[in-house]
Amino acid sequence: MSTAYAKRVMKHLLVGLLLILVALIGGSMIGYAIGGGNPWRVFAPSTWTHIFDFLS
Repeated sequence: MSTAYAKRVMKHLLVGLLLILVALIGGSMIGYAIGGGNPWRVFAPSTWTHIFDFLS
């Protein structure tokens, strides 16, 4: 396996993971906004505390 091939594969993996992260953040904001909340509030620690308390 050549070094150029390994770099290309790693670049594709990194881009894929970045796209997944963007989709996760965007989806969380859209879902929170559809529920009637401020989309930026999804990043507040109190929101996640409430979610984890609800699930447990």
